[in-house]
Amino acid sequence: MSAAPSTREIRSASSTIGWNKAYSQRLLLTDALVLIWVVFGVQIAWFGIDTANVAFRGDLRNVAVNYTAISLVVIALWLGVLGLYGSRADRVIGTGSTEYKLIIDVSLRVFGLLAILAFLFHIDLARGYILIAFPVGVLVLVFSRWLWRQWLVLQRAQGRYSAQVLLVGSRETVEHFARQLMSQPSAGYHVVGACVSEVTGGTVGGSLRIPVIGSFDDLEAALVASHADTVVITSSDHLPPERVRQLSWSLEPGGQHLVVAPSLTDIGGPRIHTRPVAGFPLIHVETPTYAGQKLFSKRLFDMVVGALLLAAISPLLALVALVVKVGTPGPVFFFQERVGLNGSTFRMVKFRTMVVDAEARLQLLAQEERAEGNSVLFKMKDDPRVTRAGRWLRRYSIDELPQLMNVVRGDMALVGPRPPLAREVAQYETHVHRRFLVKPGITGLWQTSGRSNLSWEDSVRLDLYYVENWSMAGDLVILWRTARAVLAREGAF
Repeated sequence: MSAAPSTREIRSASSTIGWNKAYSQRLLLTDALVLIWVVFGVQIAWFGIDTANVAFRGDLRNVAVNYTAISLVVIALWLGVLGLYGSRADRVIGTGSTEYKLIIDVSLRVFGLLAILAFLFHIDLARGYILIAFPVGVLVLVFSRWLWRQWLVLQRAQGRYSAQVLLVGSRETVEHFARQLMSQPSAGYHVVGACVSEVTGGTVGGSLRIPVIGSFDDLEAALVASHADTVVITSSDHLPPERVRQLSWSLEPGGQHLVVAPSLTDIGGPRIHTRPVAGFPLIHVETPTYAGQKLFSKRLFDMVVGALLLAAISPLLALVALVVKVGTPGPVFFFQERVGLNGSTFRMVKFRTMVVDAEARLQLLAQEERAEGNSVLFKMKDDPRVTRAGRWLRRYSIDELPQLMNVVRGDMALVGPRPPLAREVAQYETHVHRRFLVKPGITGLWQTSGRSNLSWEDSVRLDLYYVENWSMAGDLVILWRTARAVLAREGAF
């Protein structure tokens, strides 16, 4: 394994040559190649090798313009608008769905503009040419950006192609932000140093060993010493507004950046809106809603998709039922009381994966030492109660497929917090009960973020984050990630 790059090496690989500009140029080249291949490929597929002319109506019917010229205009316009809307900017690449949303939005605008121009100038563009080039172009563009993102994530794991960050704040907030940023290198923030209110040690962040370069009075010198290009203020308790303003003035225009982290955690981006009022950047946080059109759409989606999935996998369910019945004596299904919406209980159904007296054996097993699970959720990697067929069913989460019946009935949703047992709820702190504001789900953020490997605190944090920020688009992303998590089998036992 190669050694991690030094700060000097990281700087030379990123800041010195302008990693964001170099990466943007690569995206521009790839976008151009993709659009040339797609647009001209569709032209050849639709019209053949021979050059075809565009049909005009009215006074321009004698004008002769071939589709090669139209294709060049489409490519240039598409590329230009992608750049105009910042789809290659360093603030949208690497993480999140903003980059992909921008590509789709820009493409819609481009083809809307083409439709308007065709109407105004009485141009009869071939419908097949447009209807094929648009969706294929969007799909290939998104796929090429996804490939670049995988490469970028690997680079950022080594500290390259990232903003070099100097953290400024109290020791506690600096350590918190350092852990969070270093745990997600794909976000593109590589911490190179810190300035804290009271310099009492050489490093912060425990094993991360982030060097403390100085106090708040040494900010300008710390920027030079750390070669940071981004200052993140993690707390401003000891930094008056005038000092923050002076710091922003001291930064190199266009080359260094200031980020102020508010004391908000686990708040989804769509709920946050910033408004400058009387010189103050006020952050408006919308309260989550659990009724109305969004809730109706979620229920309709769950009911329709759940019913379709049940019908599609019914042969698999019948086969699994036969395997469970033949494998060990006992019923095929396992019913268990779980706590759902607003604290009401329901009977959750699963394929039986344990021996019939599994609940009776639980007390003895709970006293044994185990590395899995946590203080509230009992998990054991080699649980002796699990049957031979049950291990296979759990490995691929097939035992949970009958819960689609709970979804169709309305007890559960496809995506939501984990449905807890009543004995687990009895140990909840007051704030954890917020997870009952939405229906529990077959899958959720806990399923795609480690499953049984999660600590209790992480499980609660993920569930509450979902409750506070759920959306239909987010549900679709979680369903996609669930399929990958199930195939990876990490944390499944």
